[in-house]
Amino acid sequence: MATPTHDRVAPVDTTVLDNPAWSSLTGAHAHLAIGNDEVRHYPEDVSPFVGIRDLADPGVWDAILEVFGHDAVVGVSHADPVLPEGWEWEFRVPGVQLIQTDALVTRPDPEAVELGADDVADMLALIERNRPGPFEQRTRELGRYIGIRREGKLVAMAGERLHPAGWTEISAVAVDPDQRRQGLASRLVLDVAFHIQQRGDRAFLHTAESNTGAIAAYEKLGFALRRRLTFGAVRTP
Repeated sequence: MATPTHDRVAPVDTTVLDNPAWSSLTGAHAHLAIGNDEVRHYPEDVSPFVGIRDLADPGVWDAILEVFGHDAVVGVSHADPVLPEGWEWEFRVPGVQLIQTDALVTRPDPEAVELGADDVADMLALIERNRPGPFEQRTRELGRYIGIRREGKLVAMAGERLHPAGWTEISAVAVDPDQRRQGLASRLVLDVAFHIQQRGDRAFLHTAESNTGAIAAYEKLGFALRRRLTFGAVRTP
């Protein structure tokens, strides 16, 4: 088994984490991007996340309408803007963004296996049972996903989602209830973070502010709070 590592990686810009979807959709995931110069999104079967260049730009609302049309639900995460007349909030959820620190000691996990196209049905079933967040038919195309099987059944998984410059988001951390309290989630997070760090990126993640148990577990591993934010979606007029 590889020796655990907490080697320092090159310093990177943290400001891209203020708008990670935009950075990802104009960078590492540009090949998946749909939209215009102001607003871009993933295909529906990949991810519901939307990248918006600058919500403070008054013209951005017209750009959103150009991409999504009227009476559409549009993700507006990492910001809490004042909506123009006729626009409505679909939902808002307080969240947190955590980033790795030098205290994070990563390692590959000997029981973890990489998940591919043949595993999608099992991945979707695990997500449906545990509901850690949005996950679609082609979400695995966003990065590397790994899992743990017990007696052939996929019981735990984690992977990569957004890829803003210099960073990779850890997401889809899910463990079946009857397999919890064994440290599987932590093991998979450390494996994903290990491979992120091997590429020279740093790891970050998001979770709901109310998910205090997960936040505490991530902080114990070596992540730290960077900012509080809002996960939300608006309905166009």
